[in-house]
Amino acid sequence: MFIDTLRLASDETDKSGRINADWEVLSNTRQPVMSSCGVQVSPTSPFLDPIEFDYIVVVGGRLTHGVAVDKETLQYLRDAGSKGARLIGICTGTFILAESGLMAAHETCVSWLHYVDFRERFPGLKVRADRIYNLDTTRGSCAGGSSAADLAAELVRQHIGYAAERNALEVLQIDKVRNAESLQSRRPLAIETDDPRLRAALFLMEQNIENTMSVSKLAMTLGISRRQLERLFFKQVNSSPALIYRRLRLERAKQLLRRIDTPLIEVALGAGFENASHFSRVFRRAYGQPPSVWRRSELTSESVGP
Repeated sequence: MFIDTLRLASDETDKSGRINADWEVLSNTRQPVMSSCGVQVSPTSPFLDPIEFDYIVVVGGRLTHGVAVDKETLQYLRDAGSKGARLIGICTGTFILAESGLMAAHETCVSWLHYVDFRERFPGLKVRADRIYNLDTTRGSCAGGSSAADLAAELVRQHIGYAAERNALEVLQIDKVRNAESLQSRRPLAIETDDPRLRAALFLMEQNIENTMSVSKLAMTLGISRRQLERLFFKQVNSSPALIYRRLRLERAKQLLRRIDTPLIEVALGAGFENASHFSRVFRRAYGQPPSVWRRSELTSESVGP
């Protein structure tokens, strides 16, 4: 999505000439690199002086417990950062930039799917999972998927022009330009709504589960009163914001419970509860069994399979 946006912006219609933009696929090996879907990508160049490029873009794959790339690649990125190169992380490529120590002074945008993993791996870094991408003077990051095209389109608009951006998006069948303020296509608890205030409230809740916000603070952050927020929730989802917030926290607790090595107290705190006993009481009222029993049954069903 990122490179195709550049390709289509670089020439008229779909001619694919590298007139207004050019790129290389860099790697420290000339061997094909296996992508997450199994397609092999052949590098076109070894590591070059980063100053030769306007941007160096890091594309991530599936998250693993180990380091995603080798030491030589990490060092190349650090050297690029020290030389003032502008670096962009696509999807989990942001994890690689963070691993390289290159996101300390920047806000990182990640997919809602990877928000918890990023927070756990890099607790000292600023991260958000509500917007589709973030771009400052030297760093960029995006949630992945179609947002890679949106981020690329902004670069096209800045460096080539509006006509090139429009050509690229039209050929890609993207009929609406989204900017960095656009929200991710996430529907927590399968709640369907077009109201931007409600969507923003749900995103804020998801991003503040471990350190919960009061309903009053949520409303203040959204620029409305608590009474307005409560009326909005009852009108749209027939529930109070406090109850929806609790459901989101319990869903996060379920995610943590599926990790067999996570102690119950860590699950409780990670889901925004005061202690393990308080968490257990709330969980049992919601699901009819203690979290320890739910965990055993869930792990048993996963190990047996269909």
